[in-house]
Amino acid sequence: MHKRMLGLTIAALAATAMLAGTAQAELPVIYNGTFGYAHVSSSASPPGANNFACKPSAAHPRPVILVHGTFGDMSDSWQALSPLLVNHGYCVFALNYGSYAGAGSLGIYGTGNIVASAEELSSFVNQVLAASGASQVDIVGHSQGGMMPRYYLKNLGGAAKVHTLVGLAPSNHGTTLLGLATLAGYFPGATAFLGILCPACEQQTAGSSFITALNSGGDTVAGVEYTVIESIYDEVVTPYTSAFLSGPKVTNVNLQKQCFLDLGEHLSMPYDHIADADVLTALDPAHPQKPACYPVLAVIGG
Repeated sequence: MHKRMLGLTIAALAATAMLAGTAQAELPVIYNGTFGYAHVSSSASPPGANNFACKPSAAHPRPVILVHGTFGDMSDSWQALSPLLVNHGYCVFALNYGSYAGAGSLGIYGTGNIVASAEELSSFVNQVLAASGASQVDIVGHSQGGMMPRYYLKNLGGAAKVHTLVGLAPSNHGTTLLGLATLAGYFPGATAFLGILCPACEQQTAGSSFITALNSGGDTVAGVEYTVIESIYDEVVTPYTSAFLSGPKVTNVNLQKQCFLDLGEHLSMPYDHIADADVLTALDPAHPQKPACYPVLAVIGG
C-alpha cells in the first residue's frame, strides 16, 4: 500500500513538473511574414494572445492590445510580436475590427468606417481592463491599427485608459490611393473592396475630412506616450515621413538609422526583428533592447 502511494505521489510530482515545464516554455517567435500572412483562419488568436485569465505582473502592469491594419486580421499580423511579448511576461490581447459589407466573412478586416472601428476598440479595451484588473493598457498597432487608436484617444475617452501607443508604419497623416492599392494587392480578394466597399480607405487618403479632423489641434493628446516606428522603404504609407507624429512624449524611430541592412517595408513591419525590439523598448523604456543588425527582407521580414 505504501509503495503504491509512493508510486502515485512520484507520478503526480512528475506530471506536475512536466506541466510546469510546459507552462514556462517560451513560445516560438517566427520572423517570417510569408508564414504569418499564410494563416487561413482569421478568427484564430495569435500565439499566446487572448488569455483572459492572465493577470499583469508588477514588472509589466499593463496589458498590451495588438491592433491589425487595413485588409489584415489579428492572426496574420501578430504571429511574431504576440509570442514575443508573451515570452517577455506581458498579458497580450488582439482583436479583429472593421468588417464591412461582409468582408469579415472572407477574412478581410479593417475596411469599415474608422469611427466605428474605434468604438469596437473602445469596447475591447473595456473588456481587457475588466478581466485583467488593470487601470490602463498599452496599444501596439500596424498601419491603420497604429492610427485608428488615436481617434479613440482623442474622441472616445481613451486617453485615460491608454498609457502608451506604439505605431508600426501608421497612416497618421494619410496616404495616397496608390499606396492603398499597393497594400490591397498583397491580400487575396482585397482589391475588390477598394472604393465604396472600403470606407476606411477613403478616410485614410491624405487630406480627407477624417484625417484633417484627427490631426486638428495637434497630433497627440495629453498624458499618452507615443512611439512611431517606420521604414524609409514603406510603399503604402507615402511619404514615409507622414507616419511620424509631432508633440510632447513622442518618439519617432527610423529603422534604417539603426540598421542599414533592414530592407523591410510596410507589410514586413510586424515581422521585422528590429521593429519588434523597438516595440519592447517603447513598452519598457527602462530596459531598452539592442537588436542585432542583420538583413531584413521586404514582405518577408527577418
